Amino acid sequence: MRAGLRLHGVSSQRYCAPAALIPYNKPYLSGSETAYIEQAVRAGHLSGDGEFSRRCHRYFEQHYGLHRALLTHSGTAALEMAALLLELQPGDEVIMPSFTFVTTATAFVLRGARVVFVDSSPLNPNLDAAAVEGLITPRTRAIVPIHYGGVACDMDPLLALARQHQLAVVEDAAPAFDGYYRGRRLGTLGALAAFSFHETKNIQAGEGGLLAINDPGYVRRAEIIREKGTDRSAFFRGEVARYQWVDVGSSYLPSELTAAFLWAQLENAEAIQARRCALWRRYTEALQPLAALGVGLPFIPDYATVNGHLFYLVCRSAQERTALLARLRERGILAVFHYQPLHSSPFYAPHHDGRALPWAAHYADCLLRLPLFVELSEEQQQYIIDAVLAFYR
Repeated sequence: MRAGLRLHGVSSQRYCAPAALIPYNKPYLSGSETAYIEQAVRAGHLSGDGEFSRRCHRYFEQHYGLHRALLTHSGTAALEMAALLLELQPGDEVIMPSFTFVTTATAFVLRGARVVFVDSSPLNPNLDAAAVEGLITPRTRAIVPIHYGGVACDMDPLLALARQHQLAVVEDAAPAFDGYYRGRRLGTLGALAAFSFHETKNIQAGEGGLLAINDPGYVRRAEIIREKGTDRSAFFRGEVARYQWVDVGSSYLPSELTAAFLWAQLENAEAIQARRCALWRRYTEALQPLAALGVGLPFIPDYATVNGHLFYLVCRSAQERTALLARLRERGILAVFHYQPLHSSPFYAPHHDGRALPWAAHYADCLLRLPLFVELSEEQQQYIIDAVLAFYR
C-alpha cells in the first residue's frame, strides 16, 4: 500500500478555506500507470486484447468467477453489447429505474426497445423491487437494475421474477466495483453485467468498461459482437482457418493503453477500496446528527455492503439543496446533484406511459453528493463536514 493511502488521524490543525475548490472528484493514480503504458508501447501492441487486456480479463474472471470478462471502451459499450446479445426487437420492453444515467436506457433504445421505467425505493435511490412485477407484460424481455452508489439492489425478487417470466437480468454495475449482495459480488447475479472505469469510478482508466458474462451461452456471440461481427477471437485461438463477418457487431475493444492503465489500478484495488470506504464511514459517523433533522443519509440494507463509491445527503426540499450547494461553493467545496429522471426527460417524456414516479423525482430534486476521492485529506474532509453541519445549525 502506498503511504498516501494510509488513513491517519484527523489533524488538530484547523483547515483553512482553499484557494481553489475542493473538487467533487479527483482521479487517483497508483503510480504505475505511465510505466505500464510505456511497456505496452515498447511491446508494439497498441490495439485491443494484448497482454494487459488479458491480465484485466483474468482478474475479473478469477476474482468474480465470471464465465468471461471482456473489456470495452466504456460502460455504455458493455450495455450496448448486452442489448445486442438479447436480440431485442422493436417493441420489446425493458424494465429499469428512471433514476439512472442516460446510457442505461439508450443502450436498449438503440435496439428499438421500449423502456418501462420503475420508481426508486423510498429507502434509497435503487429501484423499488416490489413495483417491478406489475410492469411485466408479454412484451417484457429484460430487467436492468443499477446498483446506485455501489449499493446492491434487492436482487432475489428480481431474479425470481426473471425465472418466472423467462426474462434476462442485466446488471448495470457501473458504480459497483467490489460491492456485494448477500455475500455475492455485484455483477455476478444477472446473466450479463456492465462495469464502468470512467474517471469518476473507484477503479478508473479515464474511460473504459467491461462486459461480465455469467451465462456461458452468451460467450461466443459476445466475442463476435465485440470484434465487429467477426470470429477474429476464435481465429487467434486457432479454432477457425480464417476470420470472417459472421454476425452483427461493432468496435467495442479498448486500446491496450487503456488496459495498461486499468491494470495499474487493479493491482492497487485493495488499498483504493480501503481508503474510499474509510472516508465514507467517517462521513456517516460525523453527519449522523442530521438524521434527527429529517435529512437523509445513505441507507444500506442488511443484504448489501458499502464500496465507498459516493456519499450523499437527501435534503428536505429542492430549495434546501440549492442553498446548501451554494453555501458549500462559497466555502470552496464542490458538491453536486445527480441524475435527472429519465421518464420526464425531453427525449423520453413523450414515450412514457404517464405514471408518476415520485421517489425518482424526489431524489432528483433533493439528493446532493459530497466530495469523495482517495486523496481527500482528513483535514479537507473535516472542513467539509464542518461546513455541512454549520449550514444546518
